[in-house]
Amino acid sequence: EVQLVESGGDLVQAGGSLRLSCAASGFTVEAYAIGWFRQAPGKEREGVSCISSDDGSTYYADSVKGRFTISRNNAKNTVYLQMNSLKPEDTAVYYCVKASSYYCGGSEDYWGQGTQVTVSS
Repeated sequence: EVQLVESGGDLVQAGGSLRLSCAASGFTVEAYAIGWFRQAPGKEREGVSCISSDDGSTYYADSVKGRFTISRNNAKNTVYLQMNSLKPEDTAVYYCVKASSYYCGGSEDYWGQGTQVTVSS
């Protein structure tokens, strides 16, 4: 059974940092692209970042470029999202997502339950 379990969300002050973790089971993260999405109340879901499985290419939304870093630990079957210089507009529920293939930008087939990130001003 495929599962994605996010953790690391918290309440943090603006300018602070958090690291989100996505622990995967039922598949290996090195075989599929893994992405992070977020959704704030009243707003559309937004793709934040993605890491491909073939060459480890990474992608970021313009809104987080230079502040967030996605990485993967194959031995732990876990993907991380390091978030620095957090802003109040980063407040959202963050979801870990498994792609149906090795590349980013395609379809997704499994989602985690989400973890809340709240950035106070």
